[in-house]
Amino acid sequence: MYEDILLPFDGSDGAAEALHHAAEIAHWADATIHVLFVADTTRDSVTVVETQVVDALVQEGKAIVEEAEKTLRTLGVDYDSDVVQGNPAPTIVEYAERYGHDVIVMPTHGRKGVSRYLLGSVTEKVVRLASVPVLTARMQPDEQLMFPYENILIPTDGSDGAIHAAGHGLSLAAALDATVHVLSVVDDTSLGPDVRSTVSGQDSEQTATDAVEDVVSEAETHGVTNTLRHIEHGAPIEKILDTIDSNDIHAVVMGTTGRRGTDRILLGSVAEKTVRSTPVPVITVGHGE
Repeated sequence: MYEDILLPFDGSDGAAEALHHAAEIAHWADATIHVLFVADTTRDSVTVVETQVVDALVQEGKAIVEEAEKTLRTLGVDYDSDVVQGNPAPTIVEYAERYGHDVIVMPTHGRKGVSRYLLGSVTEKVVRLASVPVLTARMQPDEQLMFPYENILIPTDGSDGAIHAAGHGLSLAAALDATVHVLSVVDDTSLGPDVRSTVSGQDSEQTATDAVEDVVSEAETHGVTNTLRHIEHGAPIEKILDTIDSNDIHAVVMGTTGRRGTDRILLGSVAEKTVRSTPVPVITVGHGE
């Protein structure tokens, strides 16, 4: 399902880890990795060398891309590469859409220095803007990325965006023969002790249950046979992290937009918090895919 993988690359440690993870996926899917360096035009990088006007970031990007190519050759992965100029986040999104890439793979943090462009804020902009699925990986010193994924978590609130993302997650799970954990969180942290809160809480519980059952039913049509249901109460991001930790989850697939109302869990802010804080890869799926 991933034939063309776009890998924005800046040579940082996080990007190198993402490259190796993308290579594992490419081996499994028989995919091509497209390495992309974006020379940030929002920064002044033009200089004169021996009477010639050159863009220092473009020159640096070519060197960085060559290093990525060497690694991919060693790993035996099909690849191509490109160095372009632009505002990083929208350029990455437009590039992926223009060339029909199936997924964008990015770390949540990039290199430090004048030429950085894969900082969390840029990655989060890509997550918000992209109609193409975005796989993000937060790399800490004590964390490792596992592939193939054996346990996939799909958070849902029953919204159109969540249902759309669930379909992508179920297709991936079916291809990997993975177990799917379906989670819906009743966000009762804002409910008061009055009667209206009690009614609202009951409605939210039913909404969460229905959302989970819808995904489980859809799983059967995708050929996913192993599913587990999780209904939790509390703050969505905390329950997502708890579910990951207690169920040996290897990847999360979620939407970037969700239900409007007191029981929403998949708003962009929650997706972005998940991307920033989750110790496993997160695949976010925009509703426009």
